Amino acid sequence: MSHLTVIGANLIAVSILVFGLYFPRYQRRDMIVAILGLNVGVMSVATALASSDVGAGLGLGLFGVLSIIRLRSAELAHEEVAYFFTALALGLLAGFGLDPLWLSPTLMGLVVFAVFVGDHPRLFAGNRHQQVQLDGAFTDEGELRARLGELLGAEITVIKVTRVDLVRDTTTVDVRYRLPAPDPVDPNGERLPAAPGDTAALR
Repeated sequence: MSHLTVIGANLIAVSILVFGLYFPRYQRRDMIVAILGLNVGVMSVATALASSDVGAGLGLGLFGVLSIIRLRSAELAHEEVAYFFTALALGLLAGFGLDPLWLSPTLMGLVVFAVFVGDHPRLFAGNRHQQVQLDGAFTDEGELRARLGELLGAEITVIKVTRVDLVRDTTTVDVRYRLPAPDPVDPNGERLPAAPGDTAALR
């Protein structure tokens, strides 16, 4: 397997990452050029560094600085940061060309598969996370949890109060919650009664 084959494997992997996983899930066109440009740029420079006397550590440090600059220039969700660094990892694997050569494509596939599984829409599909500002100053956690459950119609799993304003009578809280499972429906579209012991449908 030649190094050109490894480069081809990288281009296939990053295409799957961008057009098969990222864009269908997040619909951000501006990030397509960022991820592809990062991947191909990292691969090109890593290939040049691997064939020269310049140490690999210098190249890794350079890309670390560039990634910090890029991440500070726009707000990215944690999931998008994962895609960003996955593209960087794919480029490095292709550029430095591990020995034996089959190892690089194998690791590329493993990285893309990890992103596929970790960011799959069906993985913990009912879990949500958001910042909520309540009209009222809540100092009792039990009362706050009950109020959030009532507003969100969900099971509150984690709450973290970030601000309680006794003057303006507001509470800002970081809340993580789980949506109730939808009621089952029959083929005619009518809701069926919950099965005995089906606590998810009864919530």
